[in-house]
Amino acid sequence: MNITIIGAGNSGLAMAAHLGYEGHRVTLWNRSRSTVEKLLKTHTVYLEGVIEGEVKLDLVTTDMKEALRDPDLILITTPANSHKQVAKSIAQNLRKETTIILHPGRTFGALEFKRVFEEYNQLKQTIAETQTIIYTCRKVSEDKVNILSFKSDVLISTFDADRNPEIISSLPKCIQKYYKPAKSLVETSIGNVGMILHVAPLLLNTGWAENEDTKYRHYYDGITPTIAAFIEKIDEERVLVSEALGHRVETTLEWMKRTYQLEGDTLYECIQNNEAYKFIDAPTSLKHRYIFEDVPCGLVPVESVGLRMGLNMSYTTLTIDLACKLLNTDFRAIGRI
Repeated sequence: MNITIIGAGNSGLAMAAHLGYEGHRVTLWNRSRSTVEKLLKTHTVYLEGVIEGEVKLDLVTTDMKEALRDPDLILITTPANSHKQVAKSIAQNLRKETTIILHPGRTFGALEFKRVFEEYNQLKQTIAETQTIIYTCRKVSEDKVNILSFKSDVLISTFDADRNPEIISSLPKCIQKYYKPAKSLVETSIGNVGMILHVAPLLLNTGWAENEDTKYRHYYDGITPTIAAFIEKIDEERVLVSEALGHRVETTLEWMKRTYQLEGDTLYECIQNNEAYKFIDAPTSLKHRYIFEDVPCGLVPVESVGLRMGLNMSYTTLTIDLACKLLNTDFRAIGRI
């Protein structure tokens, strides 16, 4: 299968290496040349962790037209705050009908992507989104990625939920088993757990994140019992929004138990029992996708929908307000609402 992967960050590099390892013809595109300078010359990615090996990619490029020569499948792994620009660029260069999947869409990613894409391209595409990525992974260097674990039953959906099993069956066989058809886009969009696990823990550990002499692990050290209890309150509001939309999503605790096969009565206990989380360091700055992606493309749209439906969104609102004040940025103005 000809697969084009958009974005060479943690998940993009992991997905490119994994699919290449399984024998697929993989094209990896990245906007910034400096990020893939070495890969442009060698086309070689090194895998470590649950899969080990040296993988040769078919093509590495910063030219979108070249990346979209003949894709059977397009997998978008860029941060959600770049989806608009990516949708426009793909629409201006894609000349065939295919399947485009946002990994993940975060909140309302497929809706935004479809709207922008159709402004520039009239070809009928299958556009879908996942709830999260299928990998727990970290990019070790420009050409090396560590896949710590695979997640189970990652939800995936397109606009017609009846087609979700068909979309899974059209994916490369090596990754089909990690997906589960969602009942609707509500489950993948409001089911976005990244905004719960990323934003408040980083904001509430600002001192440690900005301390140049200290390293800590985002999940394992940064989410203490008190912070875990706080983000569970944000999570309750997210679930209430999904119920109001007619499709209740899992709590983050339920998601973590299912995805990682963990035991624990509380979110804190599950995080402590997650072996993969013991190796993930925290960001060293607030100017990170945990804030600039997960606030405007996660918390902001959830708050907006909740308030329009008359729900109490006080914990979500407090967290967004704190991000706005600490970063001196109006995330609501730049968010998906």
